[in-house]
Amino acid sequence: MQNLGFIGMGNMGKALATGFIKSGKIKAENVFAYAPNQEKLKENAKGLGFIPLSSLQELTEKADTIIMACKPQQIDGVLQKLVNAYDRQGNGAAVTPDTPSLLDGKALISIAAGWDLAAYQEKLSDQVRIQFVMPNTPAMVGSGVMLFEDRNTLQPKEREQIRDLFSPLGMIAEIPSHLMGIGGAVTGCGPAFVDLMIEAYADAAVKYGVPRGLAYPLVSQTIFGAAKLQLATGMHPAALKDQVTSPGGTTIRGVAALEEYGFRSACIASIDAIMDFKKS
Repeated sequence: MQNLGFIGMGNMGKALATGFIKSGKIKAENVFAYAPNQEKLKENAKGLGFIPLSSLQELTEKADTIIMACKPQQIDGVLQKLVNAYDRQGNGAAVTPDTPSLLDGKALISIAAGWDLAAYQEKLSDQVRIQFVMPNTPAMVGSGVMLFEDRNTLQPKEREQIRDLFSPLGMIAEIPSHLMGIGGAVTGCGPAFVDLMIEAYADAAVKYGVPRGLAYPLVSQTIFGAAKLQLATGMHPAALKDQVTSPGGTTIRGVAALEEYGFRSACIASIDAIMDFKKS
């Protein structure tokens, strides 16, 4: 892998580009990106140092490895444009495995929910080497989770290079194809749920007099520390909870209140809602 190209530069694409460049795994001048909103793309490029491009054709000419970072509902349209750009006659051929496109000969890393290996194999020829990865936004600060679908068509050396590229951004977990949906629901949507919890506990602190500028870091560091302790020790979360839950003490009263208001049930229900939506 010499040059990396992003199709789309939204929040997740920006998070990955930031992490890749800051880690030193790839130089900014070897990172290219195309997005329809050229003004926003150029603004992001100023901050990160990657090279903005004005067309998909130019991107595929520059990059040997492509990250599909646009919204899932936009991908069909992008693939059609890549076929049309290859077909100089402008015949508008359908996107099928028998139709050549500008992705042929490239390694394609898809980070769009639902677009796994099987989905691309229905659209693209075997000349495109594919890996589905589900990252999350904490990758921007090296604390993300990257779910790698266990099925892929990358060459062994390419797969090693891609894993190495993502490794500074957080934990890499390889999981079966049928678990990518639930895995992405927990790790991809999870940061928003944690942010909601940070906001709620900070509001509670403010209610009792803590300045808001102090409340947020106090809560965030508490959550960060508790998570790091669990990862470091491998202890069951219930055992760690019990360590700070003294008989008749303050913590058990807070735990009882959370149980009364269905805290754990609400967490599970949030994932149920996501999975039900995916089925619809």
